[in-house]
Amino acid sequence: MDFSNFDFVIVGAGSAGCVLANRLTECGRYKVLLLEGGDSDAQFWIKVPLGYAINVTNPALNWGYHTAPDAGLKGRSISWPRGKVIGGSGSINAMAYVRGLAHDYDDWAQSGAQGWDWDSVKTVYERIETHSELTPTGRQTRGDGPVVVSDLSDQMSAFSDHFLKAAQDANYPVISDMNAPDVDGIGYYRSTVRNGRRWSSADAFLRPAERRANLCVIRNAMVDRLMSENGKITGVAFHRGAQHQQARARKEVIVCAGAINSPKLLQLSGIGPADLLRRHGVEIVHDVPQVGRGLQDHLAVSYQFQTNRATLNNTLGRTVGKLYAGAKYVFTRKGPLAVPVNQVGGFVRSDPDREVPDMQLYFNPVSYGESASGKTVVDPSAGYQISAQPCRPTSLGSIEIASASPQDAPIINPQSLSTEDDKASAIRAGRTLQRFAKTASLQAVTTAAKAPDLMVLDDAALLDDFQDRAKTVYHPTCTCRMGRDRGDSVLDARLRVHGVAGLRVVDASAFPNITSGNTNAPTMMLAMRAADLILEDSL
Repeated sequence: MDFSNFDFVIVGAGSAGCVLANRLTECGRYKVLLLEGGDSDAQFWIKVPLGYAINVTNPALNWGYHTAPDAGLKGRSISWPRGKVIGGSGSINAMAYVRGLAHDYDDWAQSGAQGWDWDSVKTVYERIETHSELTPTGRQTRGDGPVVVSDLSDQMSAFSDHFLKAAQDANYPVISDMNAPDVDGIGYYRSTVRNGRRWSSADAFLRPAERRANLCVIRNAMVDRLMSENGKITGVAFHRGAQHQQARARKEVIVCAGAINSPKLLQLSGIGPADLLRRHGVEIVHDVPQVGRGLQDHLAVSYQFQTNRATLNNTLGRTVGKLYAGAKYVFTRKGPLAVPVNQVGGFVRSDPDREVPDMQLYFNPVSYGESASGKTVVDPSAGYQISAQPCRPTSLGSIEIASASPQDAPIINPQSLSTEDDKASAIRAGRTLQRFAKTASLQAVTTAAKAPDLMVLDDAALLDDFQDRAKTVYHPTCTCRMGRDRGDSVLDARLRVHGVAGLRVVDASAFPNITSGNTNAPTMMLAMRAADLILEDSL
């Protein structure tokens, strides 16, 4: 195939890349090549909402990254699943649709990303969303965007109502929609699920675009480096199996490979910190010191309890129950398999005097463990889990190439809990969960705590336990962030790499700071607005 006649080459068919593939081919003027390192997302467990636990441990769908030993987490090396499949991490995530909080985006603008304040991005969210909502008169839709955001509360476990009652006991508001701009409270999560099936960016954006003659999608294409001439990016070198090829872009190469692979690709291509590139013998195309710097991620700590009421354990923890749930899903697209694992949660203040919510909570009507191979094993007896995630960590980590070889995984240094503020936030996370666990509504249905017992931990023990057990919530961001100049960032506010012509980065790595909540919705929003900017600049 001739790969020399494309206007745009997009690297990565994840949540952002699928949006761009759609928008840049929509007008019919441009030819677009979309390269994805993984295979098709047309797989049963990808489409099943509760298949999340299976997908994240499937090496065929996951890049298989692990962090370097993290001093802030007692030297632990943590698995960081990243989607290696059409749809990217949006094909293996837990499908929570959360915009974040308004001040997240105002902070983006204040850091130099002009035009990315809340008032600007709110209209973009409204363009991409269709809400499927439950009303007293039945299910209704609001909006006409391609991303379907569903209220699935009618299919959730009856036990989840205890979480809402506990919120009221703890004097937290119960809210109808956590995607309001100044949301503060607990409610049912909205999910990217349509008719009982995962509705990823690939479903919403790529499927319609694939019917267009001006889009070419190549799967299992591993991009090794960006090609440059006189400092301008002109295309990419990639391989499929043993076959090595090059693709040229008349206008731009747009890297949408994610917060780990995007900085890795830039560094392998000679765009990054000069000292790092020299150390690995990579020819310097442009010294951009911040490539791979500023890594942020969310960490959450979880506690589980046994209960005297039925939970999902009563179905999914037993063979007969699994068979029943499977049959119900196959024939009706309903039942336990049709609802993602996070059922209730929201944003709260860990202390009443906090100016904005600083904790995101997740409440799940199921308890489970992990096998030696890392697979999820549901407990046979009824239980539940409560989790807290500090919203805006201040610790900054890094992504660095380990060698000049594209085949080598990069070094992921999260630098977790490297600031005193983050250590204090870890303690406040535990205290917030203790307030919920002490409520009359949860005490009435709780029979015992699974170890460790949250209720006996003081501040020192809460921090120690967070360091022992906290895990990523799979939200790496900011490693090619937007900002003012190459001294503080990688990209300008139009997502162009500082000082490098023909190259943009459009994915969660471009966030100036991590948003307070889940990052899939902000990534699709960012790509939608990026497409507007690219099309404007291409006229």
